Amino acid sequence: MTTVLLVEDSLTETEVLTQYLRQAGLTVVSVKSGEEAHIKLQLQKPDLVILDVILPGQSGFELCRELKANANTQKIPVVICSTKGSKADKLWGSMLGADAYIPKPVNQQELMQTIQQLTTV
Repeated sequence: MTTVLLVEDSLTETEVLTQYLRQAGLTVVSVKSGEEAHIKLQLQKPDLVILDVILPGQSGFELCRELKANANTQKIPVVICSTKGSKADKLWGSMLGADAYIPKPVNQQELMQTIQQLTTV
């Protein structure tokens, strides 16, 4: 079964995304900050990471860069889900190593297609 680490500080977004992911048969581990994500990643290696950009403390962009720079986590696909959906934001996410960038509000079909592409490669 595919495990997704969801890094999202909004309770509403966490509930919506968790519901989408569970409907697709995925296991969801959710945390509210980059710091919590680092702790979870030391304990368990997910198959995919979904990141919000605006988080308490460390931003999702910074966390993405760290994940892609670390030999233990660099192969884990990272999807950024954010209200910051300008071309510049998407380009920045891509430059930092994000494998996909989905604007909020998240389209369930787009999210599932993206996850399927990234986890079957």
